[in-house]
Amino acid sequence: MKKVFCIACMLGSALLLAIASRAQDAPVKVRNANEDQPFEEKGFKKEHLFTGGGVTASFYSGGSVLGVSPVLGYKINDYLDGGVVLNYVFNGARDVWGTNDRLKQHVWGPGAFVRAYPISFLFVQAQFEQNFTNERYTTSSSSPVPAYKINASAPSLLLGGGYSTGRIKGGTTFFYISVLADVLKQWNSPYVDKRYDDYGNQKPVIIPVIRAGVNVGLFQGRYGRY
Repeated sequence: MKKVFCIACMLGSALLLAIASRAQDAPVKVRNANEDQPFEEKGFKKEHLFTGGGVTASFYSGGSVLGVSPVLGYKINDYLDGGVVLNYVFNGARDVWGTNDRLKQHVWGPGAFVRAYPISFLFVQAQFEQNFTNERYTTSSSSPVPAYKINASAPSLLLGGGYSTGRIKGGTTFFYISVLADVLKQWNSPYVDKRYDDYGNQKPVIIPVIRAGVNVGLFQGRYGRY
């Protein structure tokens, strides 16, 4: 019994000596006021910038809407992006007021957007645009409306949501697709179908806008993240 107790004491003593030796070998870090201390960068971060953009494609009875929209944006936080956009949209329609007549629009203008990502692969979006329109109508023998050409402008507020291929925290480049609608429904908006009611009053109808695009993180060589 004494022999077992002595062996246990010897093992315990050896363990204590090993721990003490290990503690002595471990370096003791003393804070030096002259050394640069690690800190979290605050304020504007260029690695949070991104570019990219999207394409617009919308088709309805007798017409189509096609466009491009390059963007420059900034990751505000892990759940929110914001940025500016420049739009160009072509809107073409036929049989508007008569058989074989034609309506063509060229639309361009600046805008600003916000996207919120409650889930990494789903987002909701709000985008305001001020669009300038060059419109030309070519009449036909069956149309009661004479040919015309006008220049106009209209605001648009696009609301909707979409799917991304994976905007994770600190994520990199990703693709997205969205469905938006212009809730302002201005007559000169490129995102409405121009119609009239039975009394000749203007009755614009919202056209769902499908956009697909890509976000490309900038200045990623050093940080490897967006």
